[in-house]
Order: sequence, then C-alpha cells, then structure tokens
Amino acid sequence: MGRIYRIDHQTRYVYASVVNTSQHVAWLEPRALPFQQVHSYAIAIDPSPARELRRADYFGNAVHQFQLLRPHGELSVVTHSEVEVHPRRTAPLDPSASPPWDEVRRSLHESPADRSVAEFLYQSPQTTGAPEIATYARDSFPEGRTVLEGAIDLMHRIHREFIFDPAATNPATPVSRVLEERRGVCQDFAHFQIACLRSLGLAARYVSGYILTDPPPGQARLIGADASHAWLSVYCPVHGWVDLDPTNDVVAGDRHITVAWGRDFSDVTPLRGVLLGGAEHQLFVGVSVVPVGLDQPEA
Repeated sequence: MGRIYRIDHQTRYVYASVVNTSQHVAWLEPRALPFQQVHSYAIAIDPSPARELRRADYFGNAVHQFQLLRPHGELSVVTHSEVEVHPRRTAPLDPSASPPWDEVRRSLHESPADRSVAEFLYQSPQTTGAPEIATYARDSFPEGRTVLEGAIDLMHRIHREFIFDPAATNPATPVSRVLEERRGVCQDFAHFQIACLRSLGLAARYVSGYILTDPPPGQARLIGADASHAWLSVYCPVHGWVDLDPTNDVVAGDRHITVAWGRDFSDVTPLRGVLLGGAEHQLFVGVSVVPVGLDQPEA
C-alpha cells in the first residue's frame, strides 16, 4: 500500500473593481498514473459558474473550464483531493545503467521518436535556450556519461548553486535571468533544468503538483504551510521518464503528487482566465498536503 494524502487547495481572487464576465481554465486535478491513484476529487467554485466543463487537454491532463456571466468582486476556487502514491519502481534507480547521454541524443534525433517524447525535445515559451545555458549544462555531461548520471549531477548543481528566493522572480521571468541571478523558486529551477537538457538535445518536460513537507523537529505539522510545487522529468530509453526535483535535490518519490505535465508552466498553469472588468486584483493561495490517518493539531 502506498502513502495516502489529502490535498486541499484554495485560490481566491479579490478584484479592485467589479468583473462583469469571465472565463477560466484550471489544471488542479491530480493525474491517474500507474504509481498514483486518485481516490476522490472535488472542485467548488464561488460564484457558481453559468457553464462548467471537464475535459482532457493535449497532454492528457484533466482540465476544468468554467464561465461566470454575472458581476462579481471575488472568485474562490477550492479543490479537495485524496490521492494514493506508491513507489515508482520496484528496485532502486541505478543511473549508471542508463545509456550514455550522447547516444540518447543521437537516437532521439536520428530515428523517429514517439511523439510523446519528441514534443519535449524543443524550446518552449518559458524554456528558451541560450549559449550560456548550454555551456552551464555541458559541465554535467562529459562525453560518455550516462544520461541519468548527467541529469542528476545537473540537479545537484542547481540545488547547490542557486538560492530559493520567492521575491526574485515572477511567472514570466526568463531562464536566462534565473541563470544570471542564480535565484528563484521551484518553477524557475524546473524551467532552467529543462532548458539545459533541451539545449543538449535531450527530452524533458515540466511537472506541476504537490509535495509533502515536514515541520521542524518537535513542531506540529502546519495546515496550509504547503504550496503548489514544480519539478521536471527527463527521458531515458531504459528507465522511461524519471522525475527530478532540483528545488529539493531529490529524485521524486512517494512524497510527490503529480497534477499535470507539459512543455512548461504556461501549459499547466493552475488557474488562469480572461476577464471583462476587474483591472487589478489580489491573489490568495493556500495549500495543505496531509497524510491520511496522521493526527492533526487542534485548530
């Protein structure tokens, strides 16, 4: 049996002026995967939408579309999920057993690759390459090193050399600036490592989700202290897609809950919309990830 988590995610917009109508798209429902089962999922939207639709996007992620047709000054979207996550492999990952990275690059580009892999070989809006990015990446990929040894070494370097700083970037910050300033958040580190891997001709995709975080020793778990998280997957012909988390310097495991994947953040933004009115807004986001059955502190 795997780990079972309860995830509560609240997003609240408070608008400076009335929004007359709006349309929104949400990527908030966890994916059903071989190592991840979604026991339950519910979404509550206030004010109630005039129209609501659930569909799968191009990458197979669950998407919720909704339309609000009456004036409103606030928008609240709350989701509740219960997800069971299992170890992703029956044996420990052996990076040395993966093929040399330059052989992987050659095979991906010289022979017809599966579309689900080939579409992650190239630049995307938020992972544009630059010579300095390729130069940074090459230090982890000397000739003959295996693709996973190189990718994991690159993850270690990003974690060691970059500083987590929520004030340093925003969702539109280019990866070239992240490299220049060596600061950012999980989204930036994922984008940067993806740009590095693609600059070398390797396939990498962006993953959004959640991660269980532990409180300091001796303190109770904090409800609402967790947040949406982001990491990446690199493709290896032997092991398939391997998820790496440069923010925490780990190969993703049963503490990582996958919501969606795409080329970059712009493909799987948790919630976005088009509004008529409401020129400015305040955004409030709260996320709790709690193991089911764990005793919680009283409110």
